[in-house]
Parts: sequence; C-alpha cells; structure tokens
Amino acid sequence: MVVPFPVSLNLEGRRCVVVGNDAEADQKANALQESGAIVERIHDPAALDESQLRDAFFVISTPQDPALSARLRALADSRHFLLCCIDQPAFGFVSMAAIAKGGPVRVAISTAGLAPRVGKLMKNALQKALDGTFARFIGCQATLKRRNRKRFSDSSAQRREAMIAAARGFGLDIALRYPRWFDDAERARLPRIIE
Repeated sequence: MVVPFPVSLNLEGRRCVVVGNDAEADQKANALQESGAIVERIHDPAALDESQLRDAFFVISTPQDPALSARLRALADSRHFLLCCIDQPAFGFVSMAAIAKGGPVRVAISTAGLAPRVGKLMKNALQKALDGTFARFIGCQATLKRRNRKRFSDSSAQRREAMIAAARGFGLDIALRYPRWFDDAERARLPRIIE
C-alpha cells in the first residue's frame, strides 16, 4: 500500500469549492475559510456547472456519489485543481486528516484510511489536551519570538537558543491503551518461557 504524503496547504486568497449540502460540507467550508481561502459552495451537486470550477485551486466533494466523483476527477485532471472526494479516495488526490486545534496550532492525524475511528479517537484526545492554556502558551511563544527577532537581530544562533530556552519545561505525555481482544492476541504471539 502507498502511504499518502502529509502536507499543509497555504490557501490564503485561493479559490476553493465545496460540493455538497450536508454537515460535513459545512465543516469543510468553515475550515477552508479559517485558512484564508475564498470559498464557493455548490449546495446542489446535480446543478454543478463546470464553469463553477474554473480557476479553482482545491475542490472538496462530500456526496457519496461515484458518478459525481468520477466527473470531478476528469475535470481535476483537465483543469489541474486539487480534489478530495470524502470517503472515496480512488477519485481524489487529497485525503483529509483528522485535525486537532489549539489556538493557531494544527495537528493532523491520518491512518491512511485504514482505521478512521482510531484517528478520530486520537484527534479527540489531542483536542482535549490542546485547551485554552495551551493556546495562551503558544501566544506567549509567538510574542517571545517577535521580541527575540528584535533583541538578537544580528544573531540567528542567539534567537534559536532563546526560543529553545523559552520552550524548556514543556512536555507531552502519550500513553496508548488497546482493546482487550488485541492485548490477548498480542500476548498469544509472545514466546512462552519454559522453566
């Protein structure tokens, strides 16, 4: 299996189109707007006119409609826009990651489509940790970075050392728990020591 290459897109000022009229389409449109994209909605996929995709940089389609997705893929190939067909990876170039947010920080989680529920659980756990205190901490880090640019304007080494010092003491603890059926299977795989 080929594992997708993770990236973050700079969408500021770029024209993005969301096809669909469901909660997921609303969520994707909001996330694109949050990223500075110029978002156009096509609520009725049956009324999709190819001219609506002219000059699109990124198109996200939420309907589970293989005919629509195949049509969008043909247009993406000819017009050279990025395409994501939600839960239909064979049609698109982009797969959506689960995103945990904390202030300006975004942590993307992908299971390459193999275990979406596990990805969602990981996202929810991270989202809980990336609370208001974390967002304020990142804001303080940003302020220190701006100050250090002025304070050590002639020395990138001093700026770097100051930022390392400012982050010293920050930590993240991660612990994984597995379902009992998996733990039992793992124990069964281990060699037994014969006394």
